[in-house]
Amino acid sequence: MKTKKSLLCALALLGSSLSLSLHATIVEFKTSLGTFEVNLFDETTPETVANFLKYVEAERYDNSVIHRMVPDFVVQGGGFTYTGQLPIKAIPAFPAVKNEPKWSNRRGTIAMAKISGQPDSATNQWFFNVKDNHASTANSVGLDAQNAGFTVFGQISEQGLEIIDAIAKLPRFNMGGAADSIPLRNYTAADAAVAKLVTDQNFVMIESITVVDARPNTAAGLAPVANTTPPQVEVPGEETESESSSGSMNLFVLLLLPLALLRRKWAKATH
Repeated sequence: MKTKKSLLCALALLGSSLSLSLHATIVEFKTSLGTFEVNLFDETTPETVANFLKYVEAERYDNSVIHRMVPDFVVQGGGFTYTGQLPIKAIPAFPAVKNEPKWSNRRGTIAMAKISGQPDSATNQWFFNVKDNHASTANSVGLDAQNAGFTVFGQISEQGLEIIDAIAKLPRFNMGGAADSIPLRNYTAADAAVAKLVTDQNFVMIESITVVDARPNTAAGLAPVANTTPPQVEVPGEETESESSSGSMNLFVLLLLPLALLRRKWAKATH
């Protein structure tokens, strides 16, 4: 009887612990360029945060890489890991999450990447806004409206902004497949010309993402800007303003490609 009661108590404690972690609002990114915190908006974008935390708890972001960077625009990760050899490997994805475009894509926010023309297609990839990317221009649709709006679900710390800015200043290289705009450290055009091997010393590595504060209301002191822009949903396969422009938006529209397509591209790049 005592054994059964002890087991029930242990299960209750485990359930309580899991519940706390699912409602965590502050996570720590440990990267090869330093450590920083991100405050998640779990009360206002609950499905997106729960989805992100599933990957955190499954440790699927450990040893992942920043695989795309567009200067003065975005720094993107969450989609691929490096296991000591190329090509980088796609992170297994959970089912897609419903879009929650409540907050504006301003500098220092983290948002979910998704497939063009599919508002509810976000899975594991995310990006940091290097600058204010909310507004539309004559040549591109702002991220608050494009594809029904990109879901902002957290805000980076000031220290984190410095690290993101440092990543945004790194040289970019086309390593094939999904890494066609990848930032690399201690790597030059001369290295690329002689096909010098890229290692974990060159990637911007996300060594781990962990929960550091499990309180569900720590975002109360933040002041994210509401997304008040009418959403626009393009038809898949139909060219949009941002796809036809020559600026950085052109690199961003298809932030998240189907994994099957990525694998085919990697296969071609490595043969």
